[in-house]
Amino acid sequence: MITLVLGGARSGKSRVAESLALDALDPVTYVATGVAGDDADFAARIAEHRRRRPAAWSTLECGAHLAAALAGVVGTVVIDSLGAWLAAQRDFAGDAVAVLDALEALSGDAIVVSDEVGLGVHPETEVGRAFRDALGTVNQVVAARADVVLLVVAGCVVVVKDGAR
Repeated sequence: MITLVLGGARSGKSRVAESLALDALDPVTYVATGVAGDDADFAARIAEHRRRRPAAWSTLECGAHLAAALAGVVGTVVIDSLGAWLAAQRDFAGDAVAVLDALEALSGDAIVVSDEVGLGVHPETEVGRAFRDALGTVNQVVAARADVVLLVVAGCVVVVKDGAR
């Protein structure tokens, strides 16, 4: 089963995804796509996420190489997030279909976190608009194949899609 958890910045989407994975009987692998580099704020957010994860969970840091990183992973997978993954792709040209194919080949469930960037301020820059549009397209592709789609707003979960594809 694939669950897509969407939300804006600081909406609580990662916490919701983590809470869903806490119910998993399988081993859980947390697949982190974000790389902080020289960004101190992003590094602090990554550290906060690491502190929250149960010690029994495995962590796999994959950056831009999400589909390849999923090969051979066993059990439940939490991917955080498609926004960071897409930002690492040249010209924001991530292959969402390859990621979905890798998710469907997993032995366990997948919980995928992504940013919903289309609800905010219109980006002032061309690159900001290109990212917003590319991530909106990726989210639509993933949502179409996901079994469950949740939207997290101010820590509250809204069920967008629930059931079989």
